[in-house]
Amino acid sequence: MTATISASRPDTREDAASKIPALALMMNMGWTYIRPEVCTCRRGSLRAVLLEDTIAKHLEAYRTAEGYALSASARAQVLKALKNLGINEGLLAANERLYKHLLYGVTVNEVREGKKLSLTVPLVNWENVIANTFEVTTEMSVEREGSSQTYRPDIVGFLNGIPVAVIEAKRPVGSKDDKMVEEGISQHLRNQQQDGILSLYAYAQLLLSIADTAARYGTTNTPLKFWSAWREDAFSEEHIHRVKNQRLPEEDRLALLKDADAKAKDHFTGLWSQDVTVTEQDRLLMGLVEPARLLDFLRYYILFDKKAGKIAARYQQVFGVKAMLETVGTRKREGGREGGVIWHTTGSGKSYTMVLLCRALLLNPETANCRVIVITDRTDLEKQLSATFLSGGAFGSAVAAKKDGARARAGSGKDLALKIGKGDERIMFTLLQKFNSAAKLPECKNESEDLIVLVDEGHRSQGGENHERMRLALPNAAYIAFTGTPLLKEDKTRNKFGKILHAYTMQRAVEDGTVTPLLYEERRPEVDINDAAVDNQFEDITDGMTDAQKADFKRKNSSKGLVYGSERRIALIARDLSKHFSDNFRDLGLKAQLATDSKLSAIRYKRELDKIGKVTSAIVISPPDTREGHEDTNAACATLPHRIMFVADCLKLREPTSRLSVADWTVAT
Repeated sequence: MTATISASRPDTREDAASKIPALALMMNMGWTYIRPEVCTCRRGSLRAVLLEDTIAKHLEAYRTAEGYALSASARAQVLKALKNLGINEGLLAANERLYKHLLYGVTVNEVREGKKLSLTVPLVNWENVIANTFEVTTEMSVEREGSSQTYRPDIVGFLNGIPVAVIEAKRPVGSKDDKMVEEGISQHLRNQQQDGILSLYAYAQLLLSIADTAARYGTTNTPLKFWSAWREDAFSEEHIHRVKNQRLPEEDRLALLKDADAKAKDHFTGLWSQDVTVTEQDRLLMGLVEPARLLDFLRYYILFDKKAGKIAARYQQVFGVKAMLETVGTRKREGGREGGVIWHTTGSGKSYTMVLLCRALLLNPETANCRVIVITDRTDLEKQLSATFLSGGAFGSAVAAKKDGARARAGSGKDLALKIGKGDERIMFTLLQKFNSAAKLPECKNESEDLIVLVDEGHRSQGGENHERMRLALPNAAYIAFTGTPLLKEDKTRNKFGKILHAYTMQRAVEDGTVTPLLYEERRPEVDINDAAVDNQFEDITDGMTDAQKADFKRKNSSKGLVYGSERRIALIARDLSKHFSDNFRDLGLKAQLATDSKLSAIRYKRELDKIGKVTSAIVISPPDTREGHEDTNAACATLPHRIMFVADCLKLREPTSRLSVADWTVAT
């Protein structure tokens, strides 16, 4: 597809290898290049970061639904709102205020025909990409807080005069330039400190660090470890290659190279006459700052979470939400919307993916009237998801969140039936088990096609009578199942919910550094059963019983669980684990866990470990299962908070009651 460049020696300096190619690609994508001195002149000062002339043109072109233009007073109010973000309240608060202006517009007071009116003026035309202005500059000097010194980000992108994208470009030093990318991230983080250039980062929504063959992105206040790589699921390599290798008009080439030295000019004169291969920074730039993609990302894939701070969605969340939006927008011939399966492995951010979907549904005019029902099968998951939705802004404004969030969870089967049949909650949460009693009530029926059901842990919740009751109650809803469990070729989850809409596998998560690879070493204790001795003992115990009594006794006492929980077997395993852990992990500060079959086994492990004395341990028992219509208290774990942990019935594990938090646990064996 591509030809190798035959220049005598590549120019690996930052400008030639990363910055100028990035600018050229952005220009090919539709960005207008502004030379640094022109940009400074238009800003008015090194402290100012807005292009007020572009903002003014955007506001002058705007017309209300009735066809009215904005008055000079209204335009001045918009500009004042953009300039006064309240940076003294903190960078994140100011950044969120600007983001809301972008998303919802700025409300101004207008006098028309002697009447006072309140108008919301949009800063971005979300529906028509070409109605917006995309400008980019380089080496933009910005005065630091409380100083006359400046910092100079390599690339700044303006949307309608507002600097929404800041890019640091670094020289490549090898096939994997993560160190140079991290250097760019470090500069972003430095710029956001109190003596940095907060006046710029109060507006920036998307931050990139690129180094030719490596690239990552984040947003305001994103710590280093959470900056993400981008993998493209939609644009083909051929498309990216074609855009990259478009020949810039002569005027643009001259403007871009005007301040470059002779070596760089010679380099690009030869480079731009040849076919150039696609790099990692090209994929990131195409994926995030191509104009349509940028608008899409800003609108749907940025969250301000009350607990986690500001979040920029990872690529699997972006493409997962895109797939869901496309699917629920498709109608079946027999009525209702299409559904499917989101297969995202552990660590993929499933809860935030759901929040992003709900926000996107609300913001999309075609789906704004849809109601979302989130189905789980465990109380702790329901609490976790509802809390994430509330803190992540899925309910909309703070006022709406306080009102709707309080009544989002169904308290009982009767409450669920009423919410389904007569409720108007835009988002609601319930346990699948509540359909057991809800389905018995006549109110538990809603044939609307504007219902979207998100089934958490779909691999567990796809079968049984309660699932069928849910289907009967919501016959025309779109069902989307979320699962992190690997699906088999003929898996029942797909049979129940439809095709896989988007997949993010464990292997991909490990490659992305999202999760740590699990290294498994099999250590299987040999269990030998003396059949003759067992038969003799059986005859002694059952002497005098009838044949039916003997059969019943044999059935109850021949399970593998009795063998697995035997004290002799547990003693052997505990000794092996103690020695293995002490020999290999004693000085590493790690912990471990072992799933067991019962509370009794956990207690026996604890007793044996204490007897051996090589590791310290404690027992932690999780609360009983509170699912409606069920009772299950057989959930326990023997925990070793200092070095090693054993967990019994780990599928039912709740928040541990020991002094150790879940975040502190490290699986070692």
